Amino acid sequence: MGDVVNLNKFKKAKAKAGKSQKAAENRTSFGRTKAEKTRDKSDKDKDAAQHDGNELDGPDNNNPDDKEPA
Repeated sequence: MGDVVNLNKFKKAKAKAGKSQKAAENRTSFGRTKAEKTRDKSDKDKDAAQHDGNELDGPDNNNPDDKEPA
């Protein structure tokens, strides 16, 4: 005859393993230092400013719906 297994302990151990795996995934996704977050924000802001500076003035020549007011 086999060993007696307590199913409550088995379910709890399985749940604990799932939670620890989820925690490890979250640490890699969200566990960044303040310096990294600040650097990424400044890079994003710089890219947005670069994009805004490169916009063309006036209507789009390829779209006939965009017409300058006469």
